Amino acid sequence: MNRTIETDTPELFTAELERVENVLPSRIVADPKNVEKGLAKLVLTLVELIRQLMERQAIRRMEAGSLTDGEIERVGETLMKLEAKMQELKGVFGLDDEELNLNLGPLGNLM
Repeated sequence: MNRTIETDTPELFTAELERVENVLPSRIVADPKNVEKGLAKLVLTLVELIRQLMERQAIRRMEAGSLTDGEIERVGETLMKLEAKMQELKGVFGLDDEELNLNLGPLGNLM
């Protein structure tokens, strides 16, 4: 399937395409020894992204006054437990924070 992309700024499109190509690996390394760590890295990265989104939402709701004291307590306790479990799992799989970082394009890096 051959598709044509039309743009008013082909130089910007080409630059963005080159940037994406430089970020993505040129080939997938399918080493059976690293499958477990790779899967853990993917899952923990997604969990960290969701955790940060939940934390930001909780802060916005606290600042808006839409959470009760009990809800604030539960959210805080839940986020602390999740952070502790994340630290534990990163240790089990030998991962550090930098390995769980995602480039979110115009939004910047996850961490």
